[in-house]
Amino acid sequence: MQVLKSRINKHTEQFQANRTEMLALLEQLEQKKQDSLFQGKERHIEKAQSQGKLLARQRIDLLLDEGSPFMELLPFAGITSSKSEGGTTTVGGIGLIHNRLCLVISNVGSNKGGSVNLPTLQKSMRLSEIAFENDLPVVNMVESAGADLPEQAKIFNFGGATFREITRRSKAGIPTLSVVFGNSTAGGAYVPGMSDYSVFVKGKAKVFLAGPPLVKMATNEIVDDESLGGAEMHSRVSGVSDYLAEDEADGIRIARDIIENLAPAKTHFTPEEPAENPLYDAEEILGVVSADIKKPFDIRELIARITDGSKFSEFKPEYGSTLITGWATIHGYKVGIMANNGVLFSESANKGTHFIQLCNRNLTPILYLQNITGFMVGKQYEEGGIIKNGAKLINAVSNSEVPAITLLVGASYGAGNYAMSGRAYQPRFLFSYPNSKIAVMGPEQLSGVMEMIQRQATERSGIPYDEQQGAMIRNHLMGEVEKQSNAWYASSQLWDDGVIDPRETRNYLGFCLAVVNNKPIQSTNTYGVFRM
Repeated sequence: MQVLKSRINKHTEQFQANRTEMLALLEQLEQKKQDSLFQGKERHIEKAQSQGKLLARQRIDLLLDEGSPFMELLPFAGITSSKSEGGTTTVGGIGLIHNRLCLVISNVGSNKGGSVNLPTLQKSMRLSEIAFENDLPVVNMVESAGADLPEQAKIFNFGGATFREITRRSKAGIPTLSVVFGNSTAGGAYVPGMSDYSVFVKGKAKVFLAGPPLVKMATNEIVDDESLGGAEMHSRVSGVSDYLAEDEADGIRIARDIIENLAPAKTHFTPEEPAENPLYDAEEILGVVSADIKKPFDIRELIARITDGSKFSEFKPEYGSTLITGWATIHGYKVGIMANNGVLFSESANKGTHFIQLCNRNLTPILYLQNITGFMVGKQYEEGGIIKNGAKLINAVSNSEVPAITLLVGASYGAGNYAMSGRAYQPRFLFSYPNSKIAVMGPEQLSGVMEMIQRQATERSGIPYDEQQGAMIRNHLMGEVEKQSNAWYASSQLWDDGVIDPRETRNYLGFCLAVVNNKPIQSTNTYGVFRM
């Protein structure tokens, strides 16, 4: 493979200014991370600890292998302001248990009793999707009061999909293991009930369809928590529990033992040799990638800082130059890379379509590096078939069967988002840089288009256009688009799986490639009709 030669001068004023802007964005990222660590009000945490309970993140730490990485997913889901109380009541991510990749979901029982609000349900469903696609055993660390009743209208109809997916994974041979540390009531009782393995902690687990007050109302029966749904009853009488743990640490030990005894993963590929580091320092990414997405940068400079040995075998380097395609390895894993270096022309779209077909033939995962304002517009390009050529690329992205990983490193506007495997095209993972923007178009363009439409409408009506009011509307619209297209808003809406520090790109991608290689990669190499 060719070694990429960097042309960046780290000492220029532009490089240093850009780095300063990116560091400011990373300060915001760090604050968001701190917000996402919220595990309930202090009095609730103290109460849990006084009862001998571990907090959600402590349980994850004990469950994973010592020194295991933990790729937390969707940490900003539901956090639309600086107050994380509006976020989720669960922590989820991927780590190693007995050197086996597993997806771990831990209810935050010290935050609203671990009750399920809408962002929590949406996050749980996305985590379930990741587990199914990548053949990852799931460990549920259960302590939840069930549905957040004030939000029942938002979550009830779709909440049942949580249980459906447990059984679908089981049918596919992907086990779910539940360790119950506290309440798991009403519909939540089906989480351990439908799991392949269930572990109940003595004196703490409370699993029933209706608690004592509701039983009293429904049947006039008077019964206490323990005899109605305690760990010992379910372990010795009902059989809902497979293992009775003495305490939380024992429950986690049992969970680790269960994972150790699972059939080994049928991996597609595991690197045998240590990977070669890039030639260039990851710290330089902060000066390379534009904090201001209006300023272009050469995407090869980013590729040179994430691939093994900064090597990249470029495909069709002289053709369709606004889309960079080629092969590389990251942490020893082979990957095809499609990266934007400008607006998409017909040639770029055709090149990308060809490249996706080759990756499917070679069973090579594809990494999409998005920095795209869309497809080229104008009379010349419409006559040249930009629609049909763009459609071919979207067809190829839609029907590609090798794993896709998408990273937003700048703009993600219009149909360019679709052509580069945005969220709607179901990449296995999608992460964003803190500078990224995602929308139909940029705020200036969108507000400008709306102003032209309003101006034409008033002129057709014979009414003079109010310039002052038009300017106010335009500025307001620009502000709203800006607010709803930044990385923090996008992540709160679960449009990505997390916002990452650009300096951690290589580690994230390496871990994601390990996950997607956890199962055999296959492709039937079939597509819809290509409009020629």
